[in-house]
Amino acid sequence: MQATKIMTAMINIEIEPVLEKKNKTENHTEHKLPESEAKDSTKNKEADRISQSESPIISLKNVDIYQKKILILSDISFAIHKGEIVYVIGKTGSGKSNLLKLLYGEVPLLKGEVEVAGYSLFKIKPKNILRLRRKLGIVFQDFQLLYDRSVYENMKFVAKVTGWKDSVKIDERIEELLTLVGLRTKGHKMPHQLSGGEQQRVCIARALVNNPEIILADEPTGNLDPETSFEIFKLFHEISKKGTAVMIATHNYSIINQIPSRVLQIEQGKVFE
Repeated sequence: MQATKIMTAMINIEIEPVLEKKNKTENHTEHKLPESEAKDSTKNKEADRISQSESPIISLKNVDIYQKKILILSDISFAIHKGEIVYVIGKTGSGKSNLLKLLYGEVPLLKGEVEVAGYSLFKIKPKNILRLRRKLGIVFQDFQLLYDRSVYENMKFVAKVTGWKDSVKIDERIEELLTLVGLRTKGHKMPHQLSGGEQQRVCIARALVNNPEIILADEPTGNLDPETSFEIFKLFHEISKKGTAVMIATHNYSIINQIPSRVLQIEQGKVFE
């Protein structure tokens, strides 16, 4: 029961399922533009599309991060774009987890400018933190699964508490995600019947239920062997290719060398490219 309460609080019960959203149409009279104006209109739309696609999904400018009242990271500036995968590296206790917590609203922003998925985090209201988290998927080192129910029931629980109503669509989404993470035939298994790598794959599938724009992963392979860790990182790269930005806090330097990508390094309270 306690685990269920923790999971419910973590997930944010106000999330609306992406697949449940309905498109609204309006009756209108179509007017044709002169050819020259039509071309200009097309160019403007294309420029807007390109501009929008180039806007960072995460942006930090001159940010200080505190743990309680202690300054742990100072004057941080960087940006991450849609579909980009970024490693955040640094020694244990360097501030990697606190950086991720800032991005999903667990740590307050006291100085600087931060935008995540279109939300400014400076003095952000609690209701907007909930809305922000609808656009995020979070993967933890310690899995945080519900061990009294199957993989399928873990996934269904997430779907239910985040607003999904249609049982058929829930089943379709669960099958789609378990297939994506290589666990299509393991939905009936209990978490304790899975390896550590398989449990983390369930966590990744759970984080993807609502088609998040960003995945934040905090030491996702910290408890896994090297071979399994490699497979998990490969999975994150496959997810990023579908357009989801992925930010991974890790100290697994061997994996970074095997599957290179952009790196942000935390050292002596600073973040370096």
